[in-house]
Amino acid sequence: MRIFIISPTRNISPEWEDGLLSYAHQLEQRGHKVHLPFRDTEQNDKTGFNICQTHAINISNADEIHIAYDGRSEGWLFDLGIAFALNKPVTPITGYFPNISKGKSFSNMVWDWNGGSYNY
Repeated sequence: MRIFIISPTRNISPEWEDGLLSYAHQLEQRGHKVHLPFRDTEQNDKTGFNICQTHAINISNADEIHIAYDGRSEGWLFDLGIAFALNKPVTPITGYFPNISKGKSFSNMVWDWNGGSYNY
């Protein structure tokens, strides 16, 4: 299975980087092909256009999208929109994604999309 991990890239904390690398490695050990943006996408891009293009292609080719969100990342919204438009199944990554909270938010929408009950 091909898995694209939506995650922060700029200003990612060393703890998150280590944890997400470990998460990706575990998936790869089980035979999955994983695209982890801060590891697998060239980040040297003046405007971000090439990054967005690369992510759109890899999200399109993915069977599943796993999501880590730190509450600060902006790029995740682009990736999330691509996944949503392509109706990809999503999985919030435990420990790297906010819990359901009261009211409207993109993170609550992801839990709803994932099939989790949205009862707060």
